[in-house]
Amino acid sequence: MAQFGTAKPVRQTAALPEKMPVTLIINGIRVKLTVAPWTSLLDALRDHLDLTGTKKGCDHGQCGACTVLVDGRRINSCLTLAVMKEGAEVTTVEGLATNGTLHPLQQAFIDHDAFQCGYCTSGQICSAAGLIAEGKARTADEIRELMSGNICRCGAYPNIVAAIQQAMVRS
Repeated sequence: MAQFGTAKPVRQTAALPEKMPVTLIINGIRVKLTVAPWTSLLDALRDHLDLTGTKKGCDHGQCGACTVLVDGRRINSCLTLAVMKEGAEVTTVEGLATNGTLHPLQQAFIDHDAFQCGYCTSGQICSAAGLIAEGKARTADEIRELMSGNICRCGAYPNIVAAIQQAMVRS
């Protein structure tokens, strides 16, 4: 017969560090931060570096408003801890323009009026930059499929697809 007893309380627990150092290359600039270990890359960008172009939407990786490029690949920055990206190159929407000239995607979004409220725009543009770099999309249907993780509540999808197509031709 099995015996059941009461559990003994654990008296020692592992202490979590309050802050941890992390070095990132943000938009081409090496940055050293000290953040709580649970700080998302999104919060590090917005709260510690004042790069507010990257938006906090759902905070669950479902809307894509927080999309940035890390080492050239698009990711949801709300689902990534900053300390996990030690030494990584992070590009936000603020880092896409060069020498005062808009990135072709930024210009295409303006040309095609590919935004209404604009909340999703930075994530859409960063995701589209990653999509173009991946080289997998050739048709409008493929663009729609590969951009499906970026939600636009205003419904500007036809204009977003047209903007991406324009940028694909120019790159």
